[in-house]
Order: sequence, then C-alpha cells, then structure tokens
Amino acid sequence: MDLLKRKLAPILPEAWKLIDEEATRQLKLHLAGRKLVDFEGPFGWKYAAVNTGHLAILPDPAPGVGLGIREVQPIVEVRIPIKLSIMNLDNVARGGEDPDLDPVVEAAEKIALVEDTAIFNGLPSGQIRGILETSTHAPMVLPADIRELPRTILEAKDILRKNGVNGPYALVLGTDLYDKVFGLADDGYPLAKRIGTQIVDKIIRAGAVDGAAVISLRGGDYELYVGQDLSIGYAYHSREEVELYITESFTFRVLEPSAAVRIVRSAGA
Repeated sequence: MDLLKRKLAPILPEAWKLIDEEATRQLKLHLAGRKLVDFEGPFGWKYAAVNTGHLAILPDPAPGVGLGIREVQPIVEVRIPIKLSIMNLDNVARGGEDPDLDPVVEAAEKIALVEDTAIFNGLPSGQIRGILETSTHAPMVLPADIRELPRTILEAKDILRKNGVNGPYALVLGTDLYDKVFGLADDGYPLAKRIGTQIVDKIIRAGAVDGAAVISLRGGDYELYVGQDLSIGYAYHSREEVELYITESFTFRVLEPSAAVRIVRSAGA
C-alpha cells in the first residue's frame, strides 16, 4: 500500500490540486539548501541509510581473524500534521472561494526550516553535521555598516580560493540581513545588484541562517540524500476535519568542510 494513503482521504481531486499547488509554492519560496548542494535521489521509502565508505574496526573475535562493521549514515524521517476543514474543502467543487490553506502554508514553512536547519546548522539527533558548524575557516565578522559587506564577501572568496576551493560562489543571507541588503543602495546603486552581478553568482535567502556565509557552488562538497521527497499524505478524518501531513526522509553529508566561510554578527558568535 502507498504509505501516503491519499486515496483514502475524503478530499476531492480539485481540492487536492489546490493543496499540492500551495505546498509546492511555499516550498519553492522557503527551501534554500537545495539550491546550493548536490541532490541525490529520491530513492523511495525503503532507503534507510547512506554508505559513508568507512569501516569501524572491531576487536578480533579470535587470533588471526579481523572484524569490521560498515559505517552508514541513517535517513531521518520528518512528518508535520496539517488539519483542514472538510466542508471548506468541499466548497471548491461547488464553485466556492478557495479553501483556507493556511495550515498547509505553515506546515510547508516548518518542514523547509527543518531541512535547511539540518543542512546549514546540523541535526545532532539525526547524526547530521551542517555546512556552517563544520567550516574549517575562522568566521568573519559582519561589518557594522552593511554597505561594507561587499568587501567582506571578497575577503571570504579570497580565503576559499587560497584553500583551493574554486567558484562559482553563492552568498547566503539570513532573513533580516537579506531584507537589509535588498533594501539598501550604495552611491545610488542597489547593493544587492552590485553583489549579485559583480561579486557572487547567486544570492540565497535562508531562514535557518543567522548572519551570512559564502559557499562554493562547484559541486562535490555537500550532498543531500533524499529517500521520500517532500509529499503530502493522509492520516485520518472526523466528520468535520481531515488531518493530512507533509513528510520527507533525508540526510545530509559534508564532504569538504573548507568549501564555506561563515560571516557572523560578532567575533564571539
């Protein structure tokens, strides 16, 4: 049986279409890490772990007998509930106004944040280490005057190049910093346009990032492994309400810790 069990939900095709479209729209808006790392998959529900290529040596069980166990990185499964009014969804078939899909929006935002938090900051309970926490470079400090940010970015790129990390490069900005950069002008020229056309190849807004980072886009440095890709399934329903959920299974690996430079708010951050 399909684990999503969508056919068991008391939801008309027209309503399912609106739900899926809204979820897709929100995920495209909020997912940041996928725009920066290598994507592997989707491999399906049965995909349970990633081969790391490492072998943990165990005590010899007998003289002349070597023993080792293959190390793997487990897949994390995420599920976030979505509760919707059945009557509200049925009104779609009657030609009524679009249903209230705020719960879909909220769930999509949450699961995007879970994935991005794992990618950038790690998820210890899921045995995942993130891009920013594993960076081998000393963090740079965000300038007090945001108009000086281009110089900091150039210095970060220089650090990457000197460590053999080629471009192209992306600038990742936390939400508030992203808004500041796109709201400022330097000598009458939009700051974001200057950065995006002259300094980096891509500017990414990431709600899971506090501060900023310069990250190589050359490939081969970071891998996102996905079993079940982001999907909406059915849990149960009552007379008035149906509970759906948004889910995915994934893990993330840092292959080259030197491919990113953090830009923090203070030297002690």
